[in-house]
Amino acid sequence: MLEGALSCFTAAQRIRLESARVGIAGAGGLGSNVAMMLARSGVGHLIVIDGDIVEPSNLNRQHYFPAHLGQAKTEALKEQLLRLNPDLDVDARRLWLDRENIPTLLGKAELWIEALDHAATKALFVSSAAAAKKTVICGSGMGGFGGHAMTRRRLGSIIVVGDMKTDVADRPPLAPRVMQCAAMQADAALEWLLTGTIESLL
Repeated sequence: MLEGALSCFTAAQRIRLESARVGIAGAGGLGSNVAMMLARSGVGHLIVIDGDIVEPSNLNRQHYFPAHLGQAKTEALKEQLLRLNPDLDVDARRLWLDRENIPTLLGKAELWIEALDHAATKALFVSSAAAAKKTVICGSGMGGFGGHAMTRRRLGSIIVVGDMKTDVADRPPLAPRVMQCAAMQADAALEWLLTGTIESLL
């Protein structure tokens, strides 16, 4: 469906992206935007996990619209992804991640995007992924506007993207910096899928 739009990639790269299976833990500001970027880049299989619904407060930074209010985020996002590319394989799961289901879910994708809101769940997901030797691209530090420049750090199989400093509890998340962080996560995912590695940017 997107073949004409993906002429910037070689034939081999398009095949690699089409066969890729990427998991996205969380479908909020980071996850919803990363999902759309990866779909636009030709990734063929996405697993999207979130237990929440779309609320008015989400519309300032998440890839949803007023018509989606009250819908499960996973279903609203799947609808948009398939409108972009009807051939995309989207495994949308409305559930909350916990100690019991994370280990099983990690095996469903070759690469994971961590886009979770709650610190305890983030820590549990990342530690479980590290134990399973799964590459995970996390977001850390994207609150407010202006402020610190974003970068990327690699810690073994964990890649962290963001300014590493700002806390959304102190500086509310807004579209520009949240989407910047999401774009850096999507870019790191493409780098990993197409080259097999991700370098730190320091």
